[in-house]
Amino acid sequence: MTLEEFSRVLLLSSGVLLLAVLAVRLSARTGLPSLLLYLALGLVLGEDGFGIPFADAEIAQVLGYGALVLILAEGGLTTRWDAIRGVLAPAGVLATVGTAVSIGVVGAGAHLLLHTTWPVSLLIGAVVSSTDAAAVFSVLRSVPLPSRLSGVLEAESGLNDAPVVIAVLALTEVATGHSEHAWWFYVGEAALELALGTLVGVGVGTAGAFLLRRTALPSSGLYPVAVLALAVGAFAVADVLHASGFLATYLCGLVLGNARLPHRHATRGFAEAFGWLAQIGLFVMLGLLADPSRLPGALVDALLIGVVLTLFARPVSVLASLVWFRLPSPDLAFLSWAGLRGAVPVVLATVPIVAGISGADRLFDLTLVLVVVFTLVQAPTLAPLARRLGLMTATPTQELDVEVSPLGTLSADVVRVRVGPQSRLHGVEVFELRLPRGANVSLVARDGATFVPQPRTVLRHGDDLLVVTSTAEREAVEERLQAISRFGKLAGWHDS
Repeated sequence: MTLEEFSRVLLLSSGVLLLAVLAVRLSARTGLPSLLLYLALGLVLGEDGFGIPFADAEIAQVLGYGALVLILAEGGLTTRWDAIRGVLAPAGVLATVGTAVSIGVVGAGAHLLLHTTWPVSLLIGAVVSSTDAAAVFSVLRSVPLPSRLSGVLEAESGLNDAPVVIAVLALTEVATGHSEHAWWFYVGEAALELALGTLVGVGVGTAGAFLLRRTALPSSGLYPVAVLALAVGAFAVADVLHASGFLATYLCGLVLGNARLPHRHATRGFAEAFGWLAQIGLFVMLGLLADPSRLPGALVDALLIGVVLTLFARPVSVLASLVWFRLPSPDLAFLSWAGLRGAVPVVLATVPIVAGISGADRLFDLTLVLVVVFTLVQAPTLAPLARRLGLMTATPTQELDVEVSPLGTLSADVVRVRVGPQSRLHGVEVFELRLPRGANVSLVARDGATFVPQPRTVLRHGDDLLVVTSTAEREAVEERLQAISRFGKLAGWHDS
């Protein structure tokens, strides 16, 4: 490649990125996930449009896996443990048992309607059964739901990629005729991979948080790089150990994102930027890979499988998984309709192509059309459905926003605190904070001005505080501030 050609590639890439960023605005107005607009952009740039050739399914699979790793890392890093802790059990059952039920129901439908063999039918079910983290996170940004519901959807979309990938790989092996194992072997292998993936993800996340909390890096920009490297590294470690890399990545990100690391906001912003970049690149690439001339021929099959998936498989999997947890009927109804598909099924549809299965191109076209059509149908209706079921909530506000910055070799930290609209720090005088010995509120920013507070200074909503504390007392300072923010000035007295 010459320098001139390189400049053209940069010009095209930057133009695509800018168009993709502008598409987010259109997405917010229409209620459609912006991912569909990225896919359309890829179709326009492809051979039937601007003529950019791309037909290598193997490269698409590898790049797709890489993008999914970044998307899952961002999902874990930006998911609050408080939001999913109480619903982790139902979400885990929905991501495993529910996925298995969905694969079976869709497989039966494909066998009856498309007259495919049972291995191929179940492979179709496995490919389309995974809800997509990127699509779910995109919708949740615009549809305020109760924490129990948003938590189930977030955790399910983060957890169900792992069992689906295992199922697709196993069924692809069966469909090619290379399998020499009974069904129970694959079930046991899947359970082992998920268990090892859990251990790797939690282990890498815990070890990484321990090191980062005790290491004062010379630049704040290095913390987000280190956190993302740990999340991606968890995938690599798990994959080398033949464990579930996707599960390891999500859980590692979840641990790191909730570990109160230094510069958490910078880390979240960095992860979100890479998540958006991965989503844009992934869907543009999948649009390039698709052949628009073949897509109309897949419409009927996609509609048939989509109806089975949306109206039968998803509701049955939700009921089979969650009826034991006694969720309210409106919750079950919403979850039955909210199983959005996105990048994951289309990426997984490249696996049979790479494996050389006969008719794999047809499966890819079917999956792509299904994702587009049913996302267009489902996504805009989620907010009205939530409103109709009485599930819409006011946009949540954060009580207290805490950011920590280490002071290098001084063995001290600066804790930045923003007093949220609902925080009970409002009206508290500085001396009433009763911070640990060695900690002090050194600066207050209010209405665009800063000042050094006095013991009788009264805190207000919207204030930004800078608290200087020794590293050893930082956790106690954070805990004390969080307690007062939630329960007021009489919330527990710190021994001084």
